[in-house]
Amino acid sequence: MTDALYAAPAPMPIEVLLVEDDPGDVLMTKEAFEEHKVRNNLSVVNDGAEAIAYLRREGAYADAARPDLILLDLNLPKRDGREVLAEIKNDPALRQIPVVVLTTSQADEDIVRSYQLHANAYVTKPVDFDRFIEVVRQIDDFFVSVVKLPPRG
Repeated sequence: MTDALYAAPAPMPIEVLLVEDDPGDVLMTKEAFEEHKVRNNLSVVNDGAEAIAYLRREGAYADAARPDLILLDLNLPKRDGREVLAEIKNDPALRQIPVVVLTTSQADEDIVRSYQLHANAYVTKPVDFDRFIEVVRQIDDFFVSVVKLPPRG
């Protein structure tokens, strides 16, 4: 028997929703995804109200793909990231989607509150460009190659 018979299957691309209002962070996240080995589908919304509309497939988002992973900033216009996280985790149709809080805040109260609201992970955005790209790639790699995600509903 050859090793090829035991090789792990190639990871399948996943749907990722980035909820981020900073254009620079959106650009860096897109770059990190584009240069990664698996071409995941990255959708972006710029505020908390849009995030909820996207997840509920309302209005302009009626045909939106259900995300397998959500990258959520905390400091958002219209609806704060904490409100969005609470709404996701209180909704039986959405709560199983993993949410990674990706934010500049290093405040203990934000970390504790995010986990109280059932965030799956809390990651502080590095200010260094190369380190930011590496952190996003590690998140991407972890959720594509390591974690078993729930099937799409």
